[in-house]
Amino acid sequence: MDNSYRALNDVLVKLFNDIMDIEQDAIITGEFLDITNNDMHIIESVGIDEPQNMSSIAKKMSVTMGTLTTSMNNLVKKGYVLRERSEEDRRVVYIRLTEKGIRAYHHHEAFHREMIDAVVKGMNDSEKQVLVTALVQLKGFFVDYRKSHNYIRLDKKVKQK
Repeated sequence: MDNSYRALNDVLVKLFNDIMDIEQDAIITGEFLDITNNDMHIIESVGIDEPQNMSSIAKKMSVTMGTLTTSMNNLVKKGYVLRERSEEDRRVVYIRLTEKGIRAYHHHEAFHREMIDAVVKGMNDSEKQVLVTALVQLKGFFVDYRKSHNYIRLDKKVKQK
């Protein structure tokens, strides 16, 4: 094994082990102590634009509708999201953020902006593009790996089909 392989493996393993804990400590603060990092990612998936239906949020997050419903119930109780029935089809439920949910969204977004700014600080456009290309390849590896091993995500647990 060459040194670059070892260095990259070391960085990726440590990064994956630390990233959720670091993000949790950074964003679950102050007004948002009543939710989890997972809740914050649901809020991110709902977004601040148009209301989203439950199935599109579940698909975006790679979770089951049951898992999302449980989490969404808690977010409704805590005042972060509202459920609204479609006027055209009453079976369809749309989710939108409340003012509190929008504040949480922006709080989370600010952390991500700070993280990205720190990563690309001092990089020229060419270096940024190399980083983006490498990370897109890494994401592709995980998507393909999940598909080829028939993994499904059930909340934070992963089970093989």
